[in-house]
Amino acid sequence: MMGMKIRMDVARFKEQLQASADKLHAATRPAAQAGAQVLYERALQLAPVSQAAHMFHGTHGVYGPYSPGNLRDSIYQVYSKDRSFEDVSTYHVSWNASKAPYGAMVEFGTSHAPAHSFIGRAVAETRTQVREAVKTRFLQEARSK
Repeated sequence: MMGMKIRMDVARFKEQLQASADKLHAATRPAAQAGAQVLYERALQLAPVSQAAHMFHGTHGVYGPYSPGNLRDSIYQVYSKDRSFEDVSTYHVSWNASKAPYGAMVEFGTSHAPAHSFIGRAVAETRTQVREAVKTRFLQEARSK
């Protein structure tokens, strides 16, 4: 019977594995941002822009006037610390309700006005591009350095 002996520095191997895992974890945030950017840009394109200043008629009064493009200009993307973890990065893309309190009425409609979805529609229209952007950026980050 013939035997074989293999020597391996397990501690070094573990260090290399940890370094690789750290690199993969670090790649999640820029990858998530790349996907959020695609969604954000499409939402900006889809947000309706009035031709002139407009008023917002709510149940408690009339608000405004709001300048043309106000809703579009209130759209943001932001990293969520509360919903992100070591290997999960979350970004929110929405409108600023303080700057454009009528955003929900536009997005979802009312009993008197139809919806003109810009966030939901952007999500539906960019699913493939978002996935590709996330994948591409993740691989770039994981392969870098």
